Amino acid sequence: MRVSAYVIVPASVLVVLAALLGSVPLSHARDGSTAGSRAAPADEAVGGPVTAPGVSRGFDQPARGFAPADTVLLRRTPREVGLNPAPIDAFLRRLADWTDPARGAGYLFSGATALLAHDGAVVARHASGDAVRYARPGVELPPGERVPARPDTIYDLASLSKLFTALVAMQQVEAGRLRLHVPVARYLPAFTADGKGGITVEQLLTHTSGLPATPRTPLWEVSGGLSARKQTILRARPFARPGTRYRYSDLNLLSLQLVLEKVTGDRLDTLVREGITEPLRMRDTAYNPPAAWRPRIAATAYAPRPGTGMLRGSVHDDNAWAMGGVAGHAGLFSTVDDLAVLAQTLLNGGTYRGRRILGPHSVELLGHNYTARFPGDAHGLGFELDQPWYMGGLSSPQTLGHTGFTGTSLVIDRQSRSFAILLANRVHPKDETPSTNPARRAAGQALARSIPVRAPGGGRSWFDGPTDGEGSGGETGGQGGTLTSGQLMGVAPGRTTRPRDRAGQLDTRGPLHIRYDAFVDTDTSDLFVLERSTDGGHTWQPVPRTARSGYHRRTWQRVRATLPAGPYPQGLRLRWRYAGTALSGGRGVNLSGVLVTEGTRVLFNSDCPDAPLTARGWQPLPRPWPLAAAAGLPYGGAPFGCR
Repeated sequence: MRVSAYVIVPASVLVVLAALLGSVPLSHARDGSTAGSRAAPADEAVGGPVTAPGVSRGFDQPARGFAPADTVLLRRTPREVGLNPAPIDAFLRRLADWTDPARGAGYLFSGATALLAHDGAVVARHASGDAVRYARPGVELPPGERVPARPDTIYDLASLSKLFTALVAMQQVEAGRLRLHVPVARYLPAFTADGKGGITVEQLLTHTSGLPATPRTPLWEVSGGLSARKQTILRARPFARPGTRYRYSDLNLLSLQLVLEKVTGDRLDTLVREGITEPLRMRDTAYNPPAAWRPRIAATAYAPRPGTGMLRGSVHDDNAWAMGGVAGHAGLFSTVDDLAVLAQTLLNGGTYRGRRILGPHSVELLGHNYTARFPGDAHGLGFELDQPWYMGGLSSPQTLGHTGFTGTSLVIDRQSRSFAILLANRVHPKDETPSTNPARRAAGQALARSIPVRAPGGGRSWFDGPTDGEGSGGETGGQGGTLTSGQLMGVAPGRTTRPRDRAGQLDTRGPLHIRYDAFVDTDTSDLFVLERSTDGGHTWQPVPRTARSGYHRRTWQRVRATLPAGPYPQGLRLRWRYAGTALSGGRGVNLSGVLVTEGTRVLFNSDCPDAPLTARGWQPLPRPWPLAAAAGLPYGGAPFGCR
């Protein structure tokens, strides 16, 4: 426990503090304006009463269970809900760069719309670039004929459609028409051909069926209409025994589509409409969107299909097109607003504004890892789990998500009750474009970095973490940095001068004890370690048992280490080093509460105002939201051991 001077607090001030604490609801959404769009009046919010502004629970205080079932999405500024706006603002600026052809290799997509939300508050809703920019590959439309992307632009979701198929499947499980562990052949006898008799519904949802990624004969090359194409799906030949391999496969969800249509007697589009989009009032989500929506639809690729040209409102995926635009793996069109309602529904345990589409147990199963035996391919029922390559700082074993080929992604972080949505038309005007993963990853990183991490005890703290090659504002971090102490010298409690040992060396009669608080949320390939130097900083050695990496349940750790007694003729220095890459996931590393002692003698306390620390790549952070300052109280004095 950090030792600080006591503060005598008058009773009147305690009343003020109690009022502050009592007015901080943690889970209700709030109305207000949002970064990147005009302010929304209360009656324009997605629903629910307006509550007083609150303080974010903190990224280092993960939530347990679902959000309150009455949580609704309301627009707020980041500051109004206790978030740091700098990372979000920086991400939105980068979104403009990614949609600018003048950026060369940094140009990722013609247009994009992003939405970020935390604890029921939509804190960013922003569009950049053009929904329609090209007449055909290599030919840009005149500026006056282009269609700018808007917050309500409708995008081809591509493989995000798989999530809707999975939700429909779980609805049929709840209805008793479908069982996860039952072979698919029980519902579709023709499916048993070519060794598929043992494949279960669960294996289709978790991509462990052994089916190849796509039909060997592309469905658009199969003559004979929809019936013949369904037979092609049923006759697919597996490449591995069920349950022995993980392979992401469109065929899995196409097969599941046939199961769902068989057990219900309805088409998939009907099941999605009646079971999901209508109950949740997702009015801008549909397969084969009507012509009236076309002015708001983002164009995708220039297609060789007869009479099509630049696709706009017709599904980009050719196999989905061959299925009439309604397919288990692709085909849906939607907006960030509609997807936000779906994401909050799942955070609420399957309900939104009193309309339930799934029970809490089914929602839990969506996020259960069924593929732990395949490291790196964590998968729930339809949803991917813990994929830092696109989830960024929101990634964790409990984070759900998915991506789509057209440039779409959805990340739902249950622990911070947050989600990040990025919809783009990266395939406009052609499929051969750079990876959009940096933008996907940056969306999750910006939201994660905006959620505060509060140093235990409220003392001085520092941050470093991955950046995708560019700063993200506020806690900017880097691909690797160091935080280095000055030369350690003894300071006796109560002394006003700093005594020097012989010739500046550090003499100690007993071992040195080091302790500090660390918040580590990184890739397993990253490294955060304490190092020491006894030659003036020329060479460094790691201090045993201080290396950290990976996911640590988003909690602070108390790290302790011991160094042998001196003398240290050339003095002793300590440094904390973070090493990562531009592709690293996780939020990063926070450090605070460094205390180095020899017996009762304090050699170093990072909370001392003049504690010598040199930061390269690390960011010193302000003390977050001190209630004492909010109540008008003075700072309580210097920590123990300072001059």
